[in-house]
Order: sequence, then C-alpha cells, then structure tokens
Amino acid sequence: MKQYYVCNVCETKYDIAENVWKCRCGGMLNLLKEKVTLDPASLQQLPPTLWRYIDTMPFEKNSNIWKSITMGEGYTPLILLDETEPNTLVKVDYMMPTLSFKDRGAAVLIAKAKELGVTRVIADSSGNAGTAIAAYARRANISCDIFLGEGTSPKKIAQIKAHGANVRTVNGTREDVADAAQKAVIEEKHFYASHVYNPFFYEGTKTYAYEIWEQMKEEPDTLIIPVGNGTLLLGVYYGFKELLENELIKKIPKLVAIQAENCAPLAEAFINEEVEAKHFEGKSTLAEGIAIAAPARSVQILEAIRSTNGEILTVDEEEIAQARATLAGKGFYVEPTTAANYAGYLKYDHSLSEKIIIPLCGAGIKAN
Repeated sequence: MKQYYVCNVCETKYDIAENVWKCRCGGMLNLLKEKVTLDPASLQQLPPTLWRYIDTMPFEKNSNIWKSITMGEGYTPLILLDETEPNTLVKVDYMMPTLSFKDRGAAVLIAKAKELGVTRVIADSSGNAGTAIAAYARRANISCDIFLGEGTSPKKIAQIKAHGANVRTVNGTREDVADAAQKAVIEEKHFYASHVYNPFFYEGTKTYAYEIWEQMKEEPDTLIIPVGNGTLLLGVYYGFKELLENELIKKIPKLVAIQAENCAPLAEAFINEEVEAKHFEGKSTLAEGIAIAAPARSVQILEAIRSTNGEILTVDEEEIAQARATLAGKGFYVEPTTAANYAGYLKYDHSLSEKIIIPLCGAGIKAN
C-alpha cells in the first residue's frame, strides 16, 4: 500500500522511511494512503482480533510481521450497560493485554516500526500509552524509553518497568514531559513512537469503529468518548469515515467528547467557536489520562466533532468519583478517566431510542 506523511498545515509530503515526526513548518503529520477497500464477507475467515482489519492498514502486501507481536488485542466485548437503557452499550476496551484501549494503537505502531527496521523507540505518556508501547516494543525486540511525569500512578510506572522499558521521569506538566521526550528524539535520533504525533497509532485506534460496525451490523447514533489528546476520538472518526467511503454505513455517528472541568481546553475552544484550542491553565484532575492542557491535534479534534454535529461536555471531580463508584456497582471497575466519560454520558441529553456506545478505556486496577 502506497503511503506518505503529509502535513496538516502546508501539505508537504514526507516518505515514511524518513525519521520525521512533525513537519518542518511545525504542523502535525497525517497519513496519506491508497483508498481502503473492505470485503465484509472475507472477515468471517479471520481471527477475532483487530488484525482482521489488516487490509485497511498501511502495511506491505501480505505482511506477517504483526504475527510475532500481537497478544490477541482487539475485538473487545460490546454489551448492555443496564436493562433500563436498552440502546446504550459499553465496549469493554480495558479487556486488552495491558488493560487499556491504547493497545490498539501501540500494536499497530510498533508493528509498523518493526517493518521500517526501527531498533529503538522513544515515547511520552501519562501512563497507559507508555505501558502499551513498552509491552509491544518488548514483543518486537525493540529497545524502548518512556518519558513520564513524576506524578504518574506508581502502578503504571511499575507496569512499564516490568516490560523492560527505560523509564525517564520528568518534573513538570504533561507538556513538559512531551517536550523532554521530543528533545531526546532530536538529540538521540531515535524513532518517536508517539500516540499523539505518529499517525500510525490512529491506524490502530480506528479498529474500534470497525469492531462496533461489525458487532452491531450497523453504525450507532452516538459515541461518548473521553478526550485529552484525541487518540481514540480521531481513530474512531477515521474508521467510520473509511466505512462510509466503502458504503458500509449511512453516516458517521455523532461524536460527543468528554473533558474534565479542571482541564478542558477543547471544551473552551468549542464553546467559543474557535478553530484551535488555547493552552488551558487548569487544576489537577482525577482523570489524568485526559489532563492535556494543550492538545497538539486540537484543530483535527474540533473539526471531527463539528463535522458530526457533535458536542463537548465537561464533568467535575465529584461527578467523576461518583461515576466510578456507580460503574463499579454495575460490575465495571474502571480508572477515573473512564469514569469521567461515564459521568459525561449521565449529563448527555439523549432520547431512549438513540443508539449510544460508551468505551470503557482503562482498568481500575491501574489507578491509585
């Protein structure tokens, strides 16, 4: 499959073999590739993992490199949340090898890095992406450095170290952590396995949309998605966009993004009808996974939400804590970021007939 990086701002193209992670103009890189074609009938013969959709991904034809890296990630359960709300389903994406949805992007990104001959990667994270990158890099025999903030959950740090990654802690904000990682990438000339900057990560998270379509045999009306850097929301948007281009669905579902009130740059930009989010001077939040004060892909995130007639809702700390307890009472023990998403769903004004999907992104055992 022919593929290039292309700048989201100036449209400059780069060969994917180049070790680039952003455009010379400073713009974010997207992936430009051949149109995806999908034969629904062929899926029945493929394994129940995200790799059943490999023909939609930018790998060399008949590539098998993923087979030595996969841990069976994907095709997570889609189940009824509560009998009183028959059209609301949860997709239990914490039922993944490293216990979060980030395995989708990490598995695909690391497999692509292996195909490109990469021997060492650097990534930054608030925890879950770092864990996933570390685990799959180990599977691929690729050395790995993960940059984390000093306030990262000790359980996530322990998990990353257990996978053999070199943890490099940074005293500062999430943005400081990213800056330190990017400086190291430039100085050490290693591959930046960023779940934000590297577009191959979204080729993994888009499988969330494919799975929902296949499991439901149709598209839902609405998806409720927690948003910090937008790795799941953008992946979902790209996945449904490809399904629409293949005439397998009638419309892209409405995207409802959820942010923590204490750190809500996207919500503020959405309300003010701005194209790009400004740096948000917020407070700490229980939902550390979406505590991103300056989302690098804010322009694309806002475009995706607006193009689906979506919206952005915010939730406070008390609502997050209460939502986590409520989900636990239903049998789902999730981390606070997922609880924030459910709290947003509880505030979302919807009809009983509206088909809604809520991702359960991370397992509660990973949080403090």
